[in-house]
Amino acid sequence: MNTDLSWVLNDVLEVRGARHAVLVSGDGLLLQRSDDISRDDAETNAAAMSSMQSLSRAVAGFVGAGHGIWKQTLLEYDGGWIFLIAAGQGAYLAVSAALDVDMEAMSFRMQKTVTALSKAMSVAPRSEHGAGA
Repeated sequence: MNTDLSWVLNDVLEVRGARHAVLVSGDGLLLQRSDDISRDDAETNAAAMSSMQSLSRAVAGFVGAGHGIWKQTLLEYDGGWIFLIAAGQGAYLAVSAALDVDMEAMSFRMQKTVTALSKAMSVAPRSEHGAGA
C-alpha cells in the first residue's frame, strides 16, 4: 500500500480558495498533509482538529433532531473557513479556505476526497488460497 496520500489531499485544494489540508487521526496524530503546509504547522493543527471533532461529536445531541451523529464542522474566522469531516474509521479531514471559497464545491470535493482516501487506505483481504498451513 502506498502510504503517501498527499496526492489525494492536494486534489481537494483544486477548489478555488482552498489553502491547506490535513488528515488527522482521532487521537490527534498527523496522518498526512498537503504539500503547501509545513510539518510543524500541520502537526499543531492536527492536534487541534482532533479536539475539534471530539467537541463537535460531544455536542451533536444539541441539534435535537436525527440521531445526534456528527457529520461536519464548519468554523468561520475573519480570514477564512475550516471544514472538518470524518474520513473513515478514526480519521478526519480538515481543510482551511479563504472567505470567498465556494462552500458547496468544497463540501462536495471533500466528500469525493474522503471516498478516494478510503479506497487508497484500504488493503484487500488476504486470500486463504495458496497459503499452505
